[in-house]
Amino acid sequence: MNQKSDLVLISDSIFTAASSTYQSGYVAISGDKILAAGKGKVPADLLDVDTEVINLGEKTISPGFIDVHCFFSGYVIRYLGVDLSGCKDEIEVFDILNKIKERPIFGHGMQFHISTSMLDVRYPDTPIVLFLEGCETCAMNTAAIHRFGFSPDRCYPEAYVKIFPYVLGNKKFIIPQFIEYMKMMNSRGVTSVKEMGFDDFYSFTDTLAELEKEKKLTMRVNFMSQPVDKDIDFTYGEAMRNKFKGEFVTFSGYNQMTDGSVSEYNAELKKPYNDRNFCCQMKIDWDKLGKDTREADKRGFRFSLHAQGDGAVSKTVDIFETCKKDENGKLVNRHAITDLEFTDPADLERMGKLGIIAEIYPQIQSLAERKNKIEMINEKIGEQRGQYYWNRRKMADSNVTISCGTDLPLLIDDIPESVYHAVGGYFADGGEPFNRQNTLSIYELMRAWTIGGAYNLSKEDQLGSLEPGKKADITVLSTNIFRIPVNEVKNVKVEMTIVNGKIVYREGE
Repeated sequence: MNQKSDLVLISDSIFTAASSTYQSGYVAISGDKILAAGKGKVPADLLDVDTEVINLGEKTISPGFIDVHCFFSGYVIRYLGVDLSGCKDEIEVFDILNKIKERPIFGHGMQFHISTSMLDVRYPDTPIVLFLEGCETCAMNTAAIHRFGFSPDRCYPEAYVKIFPYVLGNKKFIIPQFIEYMKMMNSRGVTSVKEMGFDDFYSFTDTLAELEKEKKLTMRVNFMSQPVDKDIDFTYGEAMRNKFKGEFVTFSGYNQMTDGSVSEYNAELKKPYNDRNFCCQMKIDWDKLGKDTREADKRGFRFSLHAQGDGAVSKTVDIFETCKKDENGKLVNRHAITDLEFTDPADLERMGKLGIIAEIYPQIQSLAERKNKIEMINEKIGEQRGQYYWNRRKMADSNVTISCGTDLPLLIDDIPESVYHAVGGYFADGGEPFNRQNTLSIYELMRAWTIGGAYNLSKEDQLGSLEPGKKADITVLSTNIFRIPVNEVKNVKVEMTIVNGKIVYREGE
């Protein structure tokens, strides 16, 4: 072998994702690609005087992690406008707002609510939107309600979509924010994402193109269009597919919601809720969803549909079943189902046969306490149906390709934490594992975060495993994650992240 390595990583715990185990050995990098990944000692012909060699002991070397369901636009709202987190009362808020010349006025981090009527008295004509800490609600005046078409009791991204042109179109604001966002994701070992962009992403694609041209991206961005304020736009998709052909930014198709959560009676079930006489309190236009999906499929685009109840998952599989298939009966385009909160095992088998990809949220249990969640499940769908809640085991056994997402900012990537929940079956407060029979092994989950995500993005030939010729996107964890007890795994940290052969994050620096 004539080619020499620029960087060699040595460890007793290397997870290549090409096999279901880990090995002791090395990963050699030359330029932006993996030159070799082998067992045992580093061959002498891979080294020269300029090769940097890092011996990591038992720290785990893994392919870079891939998050297939993120909303940067929802995340950045937390930093929109003036910072009001230090204000103790309304007077301090008004003192700050009175000094702002930009119109409309946005703010974030407020610790208390201000009524619409109080804002109207002070600001009858200037639209004011002040997000409370966490952005789960906001304070608005009437002028803002009229301008943006939502209200404080409907304060969520799909509702306040008319704000995003002001957010994503302001390059002085959005470029530094996106750079910090990439740094945050790199610090968690994430090297690629699939971003949901509402409608036409409100000029943010121009920012992505600019950052890619200037070589400032430290994370690969594959974005989707989610129709919210407009009907699905295939002309836009075709333009984006033609525009982005580089290695860091690509257009990945379309995303759409179907139902909602079981806890709010918004998940569509096959049979009625135990304590209600209906299967879903939402009205879902399945005919339109099917029509849009089939048209996207016809044009060669992939579609992901977010489904949480067993009825919604089943109807989504029905839609995908009408799409183009190859000679083996597998879908030609890599359609996916996101979330899959509560499913019928028969539909998971259908997913496997059709080649439908699963986009699961392995950290979702971190949002709930054991007692409250189990009580909710038993009350609304009962213990019998509840045994199929978060049934990732059946997905794996049905040969479904599993990939991982966070629905960020709902969750922020923490892969060790995802092991605690999706492998251990634990809730945030611990206790006995929930539905342990439905959990994945740590190898299966790590494959979902790596090669599963790469397959989701149609990038498995370039990313997702540590094999010669693939891009050197690599994450290093602080210990052997395969040997540490699952109930202690949340203490594991990301030590280093490499993208395209360059170290973009190193713990402590």
